[in-house]
Amino acid sequence: MKILGIITVIITGFLLLQAERDFPDWGDAASPASDNRLSQHYITETINETRVSNMVTAVLADYRGYDTMFETVVIFTAGIAIIGILRVYGPSTKLEHPEPTLDTEKPDLIIETTCRLLIPIIQLFALYVIAHGHYSPGGGFQGGVIFGAAFILLALARDLQTAQKWVPENRVLNLAAIGIFIYAGHGVLSLIFGENFLDYSILTKVLPGDAIDARYHSMLGVEIGVAFTVTAIMFSIYSNLASNGKMEEGI
Repeated sequence: MKILGIITVIITGFLLLQAERDFPDWGDAASPASDNRLSQHYITETINETRVSNMVTAVLADYRGYDTMFETVVIFTAGIAIIGILRVYGPSTKLEHPEPTLDTEKPDLIIETTCRLLIPIIQLFALYVIAHGHYSPGGGFQGGVIFGAAFILLALARDLQTAQKWVPENRVLNLAAIGIFIYAGHGVLSLIFGENFLDYSILTKVLPGDAIDARYHSMLGVEIGVAFTVTAIMFSIYSNLASNGKMEEGI
């Protein structure tokens, strides 16, 4: 397997070096990256075309929606890969008489009370970040990370089993897949109505308002899908890394 891995790395590296020759020269004025017409269009027309004052959200979720969708797929794939590598199925490997550890002691009253107060606030703030990404820094990636951190905090303060009562392993994977389907579903729906993939303006047939409103509302929809995937994969990665794939005690 080592030899196969080395051969794969060499072949991949060779292909990447060959592709590098097609890049424009450093500082080339004719390079697409040096053409600022597109960035000027974003700066001057974003609000008129999308009613979204946060230009970053408009670029990520609308103008270059393909990239963002596949970035979400990459996160999902990374989570599945970690599960595939680390997850251990089968009978429990715990000792019959384990030595007392901090995990077997009664939860600390101060930590438990603090988490009871903080976790709902963290989750509420995560929802705010997701919903308010149209107007200020935020969106599905940021809100999903915050939401996932709330479940990780619960696992750290109590134990992994307590957190999994709220987000069981099968539910986590379902949420991650649902997020991808929500995002891709907007694109498929656009195709069904006769426009290009992720061309939200045609979704006036199912969303209120005109074409600009449809783009506005669709961006919120795909951000929610991103948040589902990021939240689920974040907690799944933590659960597998913290428990060595056994989903038992964890950190």
